[in-house]
Amino acid sequence: MTNSSVSIRQERGPGLLIRALYFIFLGLWLGAVWTTIAWILVVTIIGLPIGLLMLNRLPQVMTLKPVRENRYLIQKDGQWVLRTYTREQPSFLARALYFILIGWWFSAFWLLSAWAISGITLGLGLPIAFWMFDRVPAITTLSRY
Repeated sequence: MTNSSVSIRQERGPGLLIRALYFIFLGLWLGAVWTTIAWILVVTIIGLPIGLLMLNRLPQVMTLKPVRENRYLIQKDGQWVLRTYTREQPSFLARALYFILIGWWFSAFWLLSAWAISGITLGLGLPIAFWMFDRVPAITTLSRY
């Protein structure tokens, strides 16, 4: 019987300094354009799925935040298989009602607040702004990652 060790490497993405510089020089204006296009798509029924996908990707566009994946290994028929675990989401009906009643307008307020914090504090509020941009999917559609 042999012991085998398994290593799963998580993608960390760029460090905080690179992300902050990207945000200051590209992410802020690119995120504004991205958000505007996403909101135009959200108000159309046909563009709604793409607009929501764009809002869910806003942290990556604005701050280069890598997509989180929870990975685990299982052994199946003597082979190690890598699986991805996703958190259980609220029901589709609950998420749709939340989006219609609260998510669409509250996420706009949330994003404007994040931009204001980063601008008014002259960059000192970037950690708070990054945290707020990271939470946009949950604020908009109750998405769990």
